[in-house]
Amino acid sequence: MKLLDGKIALVTGGSRGIGRAIALKFAEQGAHVAFTYLSSEQKAKELEDELKALGSCAKAYRSDASSFEDTAQLIKQVLEEYKRIDVLVNNAGITRDNLLLRMNEEQWDAVVNTNLKSIFNLTKNSLRPMLKQRAGSIINVSSVVGLSGNAGQSNYAASKAGVIAFTKSMAQEIGSRSIRVNAIAPGFIETDMTDGLTEETKKAYMQGIPLKRLGKGEEVANAALFLASDLSSYVSGQVLSVCGGMHR
Repeated sequence: MKLLDGKIALVTGGSRGIGRAIALKFAEQGAHVAFTYLSSEQKAKELEDELKALGSCAKAYRSDASSFEDTAQLIKQVLEEYKRIDVLVNNAGITRDNLLLRMNEEQWDAVVNTNLKSIFNLTKNSLRPMLKQRAGSIINVSSVVGLSGNAGQSNYAASKAGVIAFTKSMAQEIGSRSIRVNAIAPGFIETDMTDGLTEETKKAYMQGIPLKRLGKGEEVANAALFLASDLSSYVSGQVLSVCGGMHR
């Protein structure tokens, strides 16, 4: 028996990077996966086909996680299609890095809205069906930067720290209904964003990582699988760092 047999999972920002790795891992473990994308329709279609090949009743939804209206419509559509949501992975996120002296309001708002407001949007709109089920696992993707801060990323760090505080608060609010809420704090993970970095830059980053390598999306997905499954049935309100020892 697979760890997520028959479970319905919704993954935001699922068409690439960490979200894609999570969607694939969940499908491998028997989940039916709904996922969102915003811009890359081709990548979303490719992933949908891959998930279906694994036996998942998969479906891609174009939705802006930073929009409350979009999110409400998304949850309505997912419930019409799948009837329930067992696992919610709030993964959608962006960066707009700059020193604070040079950062403009648009860069601040874009990051906070996509990375933090989206968590409110998705969780708020998913809450009633989960409360009715009296079961569910919510996994919020934060970052080690939300734990330690990082120069040039005050907007990103603030948003990801907010994700952690939101996670801990929600775990206390809805734990009595058997709904668990946890966060994952990835470190430096190989994604589309890191592909553009020079080998010299990557080596410089690796000097600060005790395991001396970048992480893989699948390694974050393995942590998400643990938190989504019954293996973590008594785990809630926690932050699991997947960072090769960066955050200590």
